[in-house]
Parts: sequence; C-alpha cells; structure tokens
Amino acid sequence: MELILWRHAEAADTTPDLARELTHKGRRQARDMAAWLTGQLSAYPAGAVRVIASPAVRTRQTAEALGLPVEIVTHIDPDATADDLLAASGWPDSHNVVILVGHNPAISALAARLAGAGGASVSLGRACAWWYASGADGALVLKTAMTPALLHRAT
Repeated sequence: MELILWRHAEAADTTPDLARELTHKGRRQARDMAAWLTGQLSAYPAGAVRVIASPAVRTRQTAEALGLPVEIVTHIDPDATADDLLAASGWPDSHNVVILVGHNPAISALAARLAGAGGASVSLGRACAWWYASGADGALVLKTAMTPALLHRAT
C-alpha cells in the first residue's frame, strides 16, 4: 500500500468551519499539487487510487482538483485524530494508493508518527503532500514530501 497525506490548501478564514472554501491562492495550490500528483500516479493502473477527504468544503475542493472520485469520510473532520485518519486509510492493509486529504493537527501528527519522529513535531503546511510506501522488506519508506513552493522552483 501507498499512502499520500495531503493537507488541504489555503482556505478563507470564515465560519462555520466546515463551510470554509479555498481562497484563490488555495485553488491554485490545489490545482498545482493535483497536477504533480496526477503525473506521479500515471504509472498506476486505473482504479488503483482511492481518494478520501473530510466533509469540510476546503478538503473536498482540494481533493476534487485531482479529477478523481472523492470518498467523503465523516469521521476525519477537523476534530479527528491521527488514529482516525489511519483507520480511514486502511493502512497498511489496503492494496490501493490512498490519498487522504485532511486537516492539522491530525494529518501532521500522523505524518510524524509514520516518519518515526517520536515525540518530535512535524508540520504539513497548507497543500503539502507526504507520500509513504511499504518497502520490499516491509519497512515504511517516505517516498517524497512535496510543497507548493518546491513545485514552483521545479518549473
């Protein structure tokens, strides 16, 4: 299984929280990261990618930039824990590539746990994606950590 943790892109600071939409910058961040992910995922067979997102508008908008079906999982809302995210992803038992679009602090806590950071703090910035895979020996491998700023430096 491969797991991509993707924090939602920049959203407006409005209420209610679940209705917050992406800003213009956030829509660009989501579009750019989705384009990069799509290019990386082109080697995988059709149907091998499962995209899950919280019910918040900002995560749905971020995920929809991929142009793939998005499964809304209500229990990975902004108040979810890293354990909630892990359970929703099916890690490590799924045979799919799972893209999980979520919120801080849970998505950063899960990234830290998977990276073996122990008690150290890790923070996924807005629209950042961390891609994990199971190695040949069963060890967890961080394949890449991509940020919107890195995408722009590459072009």
